[in-house]
Amino acid sequence: MSEDGHRRGLLAPQVAGSLLLSRLLGRAVVDAGGEDFGRLGDVIVRLAGAGYPQVVGLVVDTARGRVFVGLDSLGALDHDPLQLTRPRASLHHPKGFERREGEVLLGAEILHHRLIEVAAARFVRAYDVLIVGGEDGWTVRGIVTRRRRRLRRRDEDSELDILHWRRFEPLVGHVASARLRRVPRPLRRLKPAQIADLIEQASKEEGQELLDFVHEDPELEADVFEEVDPALQVRLLAERNDTEVAAVLARMQADDAADAIAELPQERRLAIIELLPEDRCSKVLALLGFNSGTAGGLMVPDCIALPASSTVAEALRVLRDTPNVEGVVTTTVYFVDEDGRLTGASPLASLVRADPDTSTDLFAETAPAHVHPDADLVELALVMSDYNLVLLPVTDVDHHLLGVVTVDDVLEATIPPDWRRRGSGSHPIAGPPRSSEERAL
Repeated sequence: MSEDGHRRGLLAPQVAGSLLLSRLLGRAVVDAGGEDFGRLGDVIVRLAGAGYPQVVGLVVDTARGRVFVGLDSLGALDHDPLQLTRPRASLHHPKGFERREGEVLLGAEILHHRLIEVAAARFVRAYDVLIVGGEDGWTVRGIVTRRRRRLRRRDEDSELDILHWRRFEPLVGHVASARLRRVPRPLRRLKPAQIADLIEQASKEEGQELLDFVHEDPELEADVFEEVDPALQVRLLAERNDTEVAAVLARMQADDAADAIAELPQERRLAIIELLPEDRCSKVLALLGFNSGTAGGLMVPDCIALPASSTVAEALRVLRDTPNVEGVVTTTVYFVDEDGRLTGASPLASLVRADPDTSTDLFAETAPAHVHPDADLVELALVMSDYNLVLLPVTDVDHHLLGVVTVDDVLEATIPPDWRRRGSGSHPIAGPPRSSEERAL
């Protein structure tokens, strides 16, 4: 079945032994003698790590209150009405229904609640839940993500959007089950920008769980904070103490850290800056001296700059041994004279293809395009477009190399806010190959 067929237009009856939660809830429950006992109020599942949630029992609403009915006390789950196989007296408990650790109520906590569809990096609502029977009992296998069409007859099935359970990060913001859902987390497949989009769309409870998730990985946390909307970033940082804020900013790109500090209340800035590592502190202070909408305010001070007489082997060694410079910044190596003035540039691809013993001044581009710190966004965009650049060096009036402006920072600064809202959550990522169970759904 194609991926599109897997995602769209599936009929629940195509999965043998399947039930929709909405058709179970409210179903009559009778005792072993066929007398009315109550109505099905909810279905209880137990979370099982990477496995499917296992149905362990039912909550039945009776005249005497809510009671738990284990599957071992019930006949077939797909019968209507549902029939007990044990005496009704043995099912009542003086305290009524009590949830055990790891148990989730499908009706109360999944149905009509928001989940994250990881492949699409978006929140969706669960309009129904697909439960499938098999050798391992009844398990949750899918989520209906669109409302069903109105049916002409009660027994007529309509076309449903049923997506496989493993496509989702469920129960986001559900505190009671957070500990049980720590590993594995489908969210780990998302890019920092996608997690940032989700945090911007999340409720307070959902957002807190997402923030707790990224906090477990300091590098990921810094990457996510770089991507969130500036207003939200300020609010999130304001909720942390100075030491916690400094820990996040120390891992962010220097230009992003400077932007974040500039938005903090004046009385907090100096204390936080003083908590930064010495090298990062000096770079942030230098960037704070420039207007945020100019080349000086947008530039990344960390770039690869080598003596003009370097060999290819030396250039590649420096690239390998400079862990604080990564991403698009490593795609071009710059060369400077003994006073730090820009003399040339070479794409990384040219270095990789060249003989290791070759001197870089034999093929490096001389007098590369550059701008001064006061260059505005229009000038940056025009120069990068005219010279087909993803990196643009920034020099002072004496030609000393100060840093580089990246094309993504220019794009981010020029994209209108309404464009950003339109694109939020709409960037799907490739997920892992589907298992045989997913292909069968």
